[in-house]
Amino acid sequence: MKHTILLSLLFSFFSSGLYSQSTISSIEIGDHFVIGEVPKNSYKHIRFPRANFIIKKGGIPNYNTIIGQEVEIISTKEKKGRLIATLQLTSKKLFFNSHKFIEVEVEEALRQKELLRI
Repeated sequence: MKHTILLSLLFSFFSSGLYSQSTISSIEIGDHFVIGEVPKNSYKHIRFPRANFIIKKGGIPNYNTIIGQEVEIISTKEKKGRLIATLQLTSKKLFFNSHKFIEVEVEEALRQKELLRI
């Protein structure tokens, strides 16, 4: 009797641990999102390049051109327990006419409405 209770408790702990890890896997390569509007263009979880790097590559650092653009996840990796995804515009154009890819912390960007699900 003691063994069955112990086994059932262990099973419940392990199954709850597996369930909690499935939240990250809900975001997959090929998912589409829209870049949301943030006050004062203060994107914290979407890692846009700084203005001087955009200008050096011949781009224009205008955030109004980015708002509402549809993006696609092309790769994902986990760094320090956070899911980092690489985004590309679905139109195959460049961000700010200078950068092809942008990295984003997906869970935090969704929570802060920097990224919106389609």
